[in-house]
Amino acid sequence: MMKLKLSALSVAAVMLSLSGAAYAQGGSLADFHKSMGGCDTCHTKPLKVSDSETHENAQCQNCHGGYEDLANDKLEFDPHTSHLGDINCTSCHRAHDAPKMYCNECHSFDNVEMPFADTKAKPAWDAEWDQEAIAKAIKAGPKETTQVVIVGAGSAGYNAAIAAKRAGADVILLEKAPFTGGNSMLAAGGFNAVGTPQQAKKGIDDSIDSFVEDAMKGGRYQNDKALVQIMAEESADGVKWLESLGANMDDLKRSGGAKVERTHRPTGGYSVGPHIIDTLRAAAEREGIDVRLNSRVEKLVLNDDQAIVGVVVHGKHSGHKMIGADAVVLATGGYGMNKEMVAYYRPTFKDMTSSNNVTATGDGIRLAKEIGASMTDIDWVQAHPTIGKDSRILISETVRGVGAIMVNVHGERFINELTTRDRASDAILKQDEQYAWLVFDEQLIEKKQMVRGYEHLGMLSKANTIEDLAKITGMESLAKTAEDYNRYQAAGKDEAFGRSDMPLNLSQPPYYAVKVAPGIHHTMGGVAVDTNSNVLNLQSWPIQGLYAAGEVTGGGHGYNRLGGNAIADTVVFGRRAGEHAAEYATKK
Repeated sequence: MMKLKLSALSVAAVMLSLSGAAYAQGGSLADFHKSMGGCDTCHTKPLKVSDSETHENAQCQNCHGGYEDLANDKLEFDPHTSHLGDINCTSCHRAHDAPKMYCNECHSFDNVEMPFADTKAKPAWDAEWDQEAIAKAIKAGPKETTQVVIVGAGSAGYNAAIAAKRAGADVILLEKAPFTGGNSMLAAGGFNAVGTPQQAKKGIDDSIDSFVEDAMKGGRYQNDKALVQIMAEESADGVKWLESLGANMDDLKRSGGAKVERTHRPTGGYSVGPHIIDTLRAAAEREGIDVRLNSRVEKLVLNDDQAIVGVVVHGKHSGHKMIGADAVVLATGGYGMNKEMVAYYRPTFKDMTSSNNVTATGDGIRLAKEIGASMTDIDWVQAHPTIGKDSRILISETVRGVGAIMVNVHGERFINELTTRDRASDAILKQDEQYAWLVFDEQLIEKKQMVRGYEHLGMLSKANTIEDLAKITGMESLAKTAEDYNRYQAAGKDEAFGRSDMPLNLSQPPYYAVKVAPGIHHTMGGVAVDTNSNVLNLQSWPIQGLYAAGEVTGGGHGYNRLGGNAIADTVVFGRRAGEHAAEYATKK
């Protein structure tokens, strides 16, 4: 077996400079390795590849080093320092198939040439749901059994898996993608919680009733209040739970629609999603949870009593098989990247861009509907007001919360920046050109480091004076707007739009602007659940053994979700779903 270990710079240089043409004779990445040391350079002998490709990825790191070894700060863009974390090498570098740079699902790094790019692309292994193969797997019966199966490895799924394991259940966590994280990996804001030590330290006067009222008002009072009450009551314990797993949630800011600062996030203003997912990945590994990648669940299997008895999973290498289970937790996320679903449920949004991960295709909704589960608020889709105008990159709501102002193409403010997402989106769409600018200065970047990432991606316009920024962007009224806003901020009263929280002025160069427009961000509706996270059927009775948590569910957010409540939802109800699933399974 090959034991070559290259230096970080040499590996990075090799991996980023080689082209498919350079190995025209060798063909694919697999052919190249085969010529060096045979198939067992990468594979076990006898050959057996797991769906997660665990051995193969270990071999990649054995030869080339881990992500820290491969990091190269001399590159303009380094894919090995992505916010996705230490994902499988085979997520991008496919052995017998054309490589796929996952970064480009959201970005456009067209100048990065991947090795063996000329390899012929194969059809996706999970392109269609083969009903005949699914039926055959059910007929054959379970090939293995466990007590609890979790479907989807984002924040909700990981929290459910850890909670179920700690409650004494045997757990298998299945993820269809080649890496975990889901939409949670892209979360930029924070975790809304009330009654935390962080709030106490800052002397913030908050209450559970205030949390509930803000969420209900934001959702136009169409939320299931019982679910909102639970989210509020258990939010502080959710923060404590994450901290016990190793997360840092010490920074505290305010998101739109909230009366006070209750959005918890990592110190320094870093994005909350990658931090939480990294924490949960490490915790799941410590707990010994069986996490399987490239494993798409394509059927929920019921017995004659309409109770869960397992799932059919389609593995990339193992094919279709049934896993017997006493309980299943759906944590598959929403449908914000499923254009057909969006067009069907919310036709006015059918051509709108989306900030969602490519995994947000509504699989859990499809699985639940097939067995007669009830849906709630399924047609309510949230447009986030500040998605990069020329990209799919979300500009976090906390950028406005920290101090940015929002102006139209003329440089004029047109709304309270801390209003709810639906109102902000509607206001932008009523402006000339249907886009807006977020404007801020160096003070904000010092408080919110994630903004450096926007600059790195070339999304920011930058100037040493407000006047020069106005010229660059064509906002002729920006200087007057900044002057007025600075006066309001100094006086502590926004005379124009009543913004109550103005932590920063516009006074420290350089000055920045980023162009934003509304895009699909969250699907509020989904599978109907009770307060135990038990999925309900069309008669509103619990389907025995089936639970759900996170964006796949409906009810908790009403017609509009407040920023910071999605992570709260995934943690609070992910834990509840896992605990109740484990209780049901172990008793059974």
